[in-house]
Amino acid sequence: MSDLHVRLATVEDTPLILQFIKELADYEELLSEVTATEAILRKTLFEDHKAEVIIGEVDEQPVAFALFFSNFSTFVGKPGLYLEDLYVKPEFRGAGFGKQLLAYLANLAVTRDYGRFEWWCLDWNTSSIEFYKRMGAKPMDGWTVYRVDGDALTDLAAKNVL
Repeated sequence: MSDLHVRLATVEDTPLILQFIKELADYEELLSEVTATEAILRKTLFEDHKAEVIIGEVDEQPVAFALFFSNFSTFVGKPGLYLEDLYVKPEFRGAGFGKQLLAYLANLAVTRDYGRFEWWCLDWNTSSIEFYKRMGAKPMDGWTVYRVDGDALTDLAAKNVL
C-alpha cells in the first residue's frame, strides 16, 4: 500500500467532506442525525472559517479525513485543538493512516503553540479507545459531557434576560 499524503481541504472538497461525515455517521449508527449539507459546510468551513479539515489521500484517492477547530483552556491560558471527527475508510484501516492524521494534527497544535489536543470517543468504540491510548491519549475520567440542542437550545436561549 502506498503512503498517505495529508493536505488541508479546500472549498472544492465540500462534497467529499459531506460524504466522509455521512460514512462516519453510518459507522457510528447515527446517520439519521446528519443534517449538514454542502451549503452549510461550505459557509461554515470556508467562508466563516469556524473549523478546518484535513484530507488523507493514497495515490490521490481520498481515504481519510479529520475535522477540527480551536477551543480554549482557561487553566492553561492557551488555545487547544479539538478534533471533532476522524475517519479512515474501512478498507484502509490498520495501515497507520489514523496515526498519521493524529500526528499531523499534533504537529499543527505544537506549531500553533496550543496547550492541548482533545477529542471525544464513543464508549462502545473499544478499537478506537485502544488505538488512542497507544498514541498516548488519556481518558478524562470524572467528566461528563453535556449537550443542549434542538428545542432545548431554543428554550434556553429564550431565558436570556439581558
